[in-house]
Amino acid sequence: MTFFLIASAIKVFVVLNLILVGVALITLFERRVCAWIQDRLGPNRVGPQGLLQPAADGLKSFLKEETAPALADKTLFTLAPLVSFVPAMLTFGVIPFASPLPTPWGPVPMVVADLPVGFLYILAIGSLGVYGIVLAGWASNNKYALLGGLRASAQMISYEIALGMSTVAVILLAGNVTLSQVIAQQQAGLWFILPLTLAFLIFFISAFAETNRLPFDLPEAETELIAGYHTEYSAMKFSMFYIAEYSNMVTASALMATLFFGGWDIPFTSWDSTGDPSVLKTVLTLAAFSAKTFFFVFTFIWVRWTMPRFRYDQLMALGWKVLLPLALVYITVLATAIWVFRVQLAWQYGAGMAAALGGLNVLLLIALVWWLDRGRIVSGSVAEETA
Repeated sequence: MTFFLIASAIKVFVVLNLILVGVALITLFERRVCAWIQDRLGPNRVGPQGLLQPAADGLKSFLKEETAPALADKTLFTLAPLVSFVPAMLTFGVIPFASPLPTPWGPVPMVVADLPVGFLYILAIGSLGVYGIVLAGWASNNKYALLGGLRASAQMISYEIALGMSTVAVILLAGNVTLSQVIAQQQAGLWFILPLTLAFLIFFISAFAETNRLPFDLPEAETELIAGYHTEYSAMKFSMFYIAEYSNMVTASALMATLFFGGWDIPFTSWDSTGDPSVLKTVLTLAAFSAKTFFFVFTFIWVRWTMPRFRYDQLMALGWKVLLPLALVYITVLATAIWVFRVQLAWQYGAGMAAALGGLNVLLLIALVWWLDRGRIVSGSVAEETA
């Protein structure tokens, strides 16, 4: 018990600090990627190649004057950034990030808390962040901030439904809600990106809306509602909302890597999942997990600086009229297919079942593209050519 408590405390300390430091570095990385896309230099003044820019930004946030609106609800106004910040930190705690580390006292799982309901825990804790946004808008006693908080909460609640529905597909195929078991299933067969391509697409789109990133950054659309729900915030309170946003982005990236790309599994080899644990396996699997997560973080940044913003009516229509019906139909078709394969044909998850489900996903994707097009793009261009 003593060893478990010490190991857990060390993991909590390491993971928390890595996330906070990683978020600071991601802000620098995003600014450099933005500059690269826009053909300019980006941060290059503070420290060598601008590496100390995050430290300068953090120091500025701590030293700036705090503003407190006279008519704001002081308690809720102060509590709102914490309500957004804390769930963003807690959600990463159940994601396995490497193979077990061998120690003289036994192997240590490389996850802060390997909960048997870890999958549901992420959805539950992650949904609490919307309360911080609503509180920030309401407690500011500012009509613009209130409108920003209302539409931000409407957006997040709408896309949480599609996000949760897409993860049902993973539960159906894995038969388990423990993330370590989801990874083990993918190690035994193939990564879930092949048999659950459409579920990944729904999750991917919903993750952008859940993290308030472009093209769904309507909660912070400065051109429409000044700064949105955090209009009245300044200094470190303001920064905590952005720390929460980037932390949620890292968590969403890690979750996509875990659910659909094998987590810490090293591709094209079974060496990492067989035999006794070793330090080398832990290091290499951590590197594999970090590379997958970093790829999705880069994708978040890449999309932000290349795509235009949706209108709010388009955003809500996509969530309620496209993603939600699509997720419901997909779950129905997928559950039927899995029942046929496992019950009627007595198949176990492996290359054959993954290929069959992959073919089903391709057919569904073709039908989806045809329905979304409805003669406006593909058929329209053909008609123009023939004319």
